[in-house]
Amino acid sequence: MCPTPDSNRYGFPPPPQGGASANFASWAFCGANVQKSNFYFILDLQLFKNLFFMKDSITVFAPATMGNVGVGFDVMGLCIDNPGDEVIITKNNTGKIVIKKITGDDGKLSLSPSKNTVSVAITALLKHLKLKQGFDIILNKKMPLGSGLGSSAASAVAGIFAANILLGKPIKSRKNLIPFAMEGERVACGTAHADNVAPCMLGGIVLIRKNNPLEIIELAVPKKLIVVMVHPHIELLTKDSRAVMPKEITVKTASKQWANTAALVAGLYKNDFKIIGNSIEDFVAEPYRSKLIPQFDIVKSIALKSGAIACSISGSGPSVFAFCTSKKRAKFIGNNMKLAFAKGSINSTVYVSNVNTKGVRVL
Repeated sequence: MCPTPDSNRYGFPPPPQGGASANFASWAFCGANVQKSNFYFILDLQLFKNLFFMKDSITVFAPATMGNVGVGFDVMGLCIDNPGDEVIITKNNTGKIVIKKITGDDGKLSLSPSKNTVSVAITALLKHLKLKQGFDIILNKKMPLGSGLGSSAASAVAGIFAANILLGKPIKSRKNLIPFAMEGERVACGTAHADNVAPCMLGGIVLIRKNNPLEIIELAVPKKLIVVMVHPHIELLTKDSRAVMPKEITVKTASKQWANTAALVAGLYKNDFKIIGNSIEDFVAEPYRSKLIPQFDIVKSIALKSGAIACSISGSGPSVFAFCTSKKRAKFIGNNMKLAFAKGSINSTVYVSNVNTKGVRVL
């Protein structure tokens, strides 16, 4: 049965008025008797493909991200290549969202659709579209939990990106999917923030100017910028990392932070690594969160002595990032940071990456 144009169930636009339109090849009645038929058949190529050639299953990869980028507390984020989450979503006919399996989480994540970021984000999308489509979900966690790498954001973004495709892309813009992914973040840490979901969805480096209504600015990405990400094998939950933050800061501290955030943006656009390096001095989060990361001061000192232009905490931690301008130097820096953690009897994993400008993708 063809959809009725006024139901807009699948996000279709209304039929053109006054004959053929520039947007559609034509509309035709499905029934033989046009006077009695209430159904329409869309001949527009894209909508035809969406309706009749939609996939029933899809696999999506959502990469890790760095929230804050050192000085942009809750307002900046950056996407890297690896690690990331893999989500396999299949349509079902029950009208319910079912998390069939989660791997890589050591049994820590909930299978309840109301408590997992991947399903909460999808539920928000379906509610917005007024649909009751069911999905079966397999979540393969290929990144550590509580890592400061945007683990919960990756699951939410992968889920919402996949579901939107299976529904025929009723939401056309990636940016317009971000608010639904933010709802996944709300269930994960109590706050619907975008500094991880936005770069994960869009790729690159982003600035969140406003949350309500959401306004995201995609920033310049210097081609030679290399990210060294070192994840110590300890877990630090976002809610615990937020708990050590001060409720208020002085005007003096705020002005220094604002200056560094603005300078970082300027450095990105000027492709000036000296400005970028000098700008990443965090007065708001690092002084407090660093106390929760064993060996942090030593690791940071070693990174800078090894040639990093900057080093700070990735998101809420415990992962620590450094910036440099060559892969060879990045490997050297990462190895030395790993050794510094090891001196404190802490194992760690090193990731070296360009800034990922693509974001979430279909596998």
